[in-house]
Amino acid sequence: MDKLRLSLSAFALFGLCTLFTSGVAAGSKGKVELVYGEWTTEIASTNVVKVVLEDLGYDVTITSVAVGAMWQALAEGDVDGMVAAWLPTTQQTYFERVRDQVVDLGPNLEGTRIGLVVPSYVEVDTIADLQAQAERFDNKIVGIEPGTGTMRRTEQAMAAYGLDDMKLVESSGPIMTAVLGDAIKHGDWVVITGWTPHWMFNTYDLKYLADPDNIYGGSERIHSIARKGLAEDLPEVYAVLDNFHWTPAQMGELMAWNEEKHADPYDNARRWVETHPEVVERWLP
Repeated sequence: MDKLRLSLSAFALFGLCTLFTSGVAAGSKGKVELVYGEWTTEIASTNVVKVVLEDLGYDVTITSVAVGAMWQALAEGDVDGMVAAWLPTTQQTYFERVRDQVVDLGPNLEGTRIGLVVPSYVEVDTIADLQAQAERFDNKIVGIEPGTGTMRRTEQAMAAYGLDDMKLVESSGPIMTAVLGDAIKHGDWVVITGWTPHWMFNTYDLKYLADPDNIYGGSERIHSIARKGLAEDLPEVYAVLDNFHWTPAQMGELMAWNEEKHADPYDNARRWVETHPEVVERWLP
């Protein structure tokens, strides 16, 4: 019995020491601040990068802000980076304003797309067809947060295709997908501002409306952006942001986890990192 007590005491002491040293290590290399837009793609990617940097010993803060504020904070050096820049179409206007004040590290995910999306059963195939069927859609295009690149492009598309009888409704990503799901449940017609990758394409049978005038642009990429001076101040952090790259399928796996009931994006990001060590290894300095 004495030996058992000794063993348990040693085990408890080992656990306490491990916890203490982990606490010392966390943040011992410095603080890192990342920003992102409150979109399913960026919730997934930003939390993954947070986990990776924490495991390297940094104290990482992530903050969700409006897209304009995201770029401005980076340009002014108030934050260290982001992995949420949709280029060359969706956020190009913001990028052009601060191009000389930030560092573009290139794509972290390729093959993205934005546009107007409807359930496959909707008998409309192009954006121009929406005007004649406006009443079937309750004269609404369900959008997301105002000021985003997707919403700005949609406003341009509505003008270009003469959608005078339709109104662009501002909401959020979760509200937009909730409206979509409810419409599909009842077989109603609905049109939304959509993007790929997104879990809704794995859940529902959807289609993009053709965009002959190419208002929404073609295939896009999500870029990582760093503040000026990050390479000198925190070279290891800069290297991770520079190396970070994954596929739509890999991101889609994490996004699907995040849609599960009571899901926690941070916990799921840690689960993803621990499940894919060979991918994470390529991101490290």
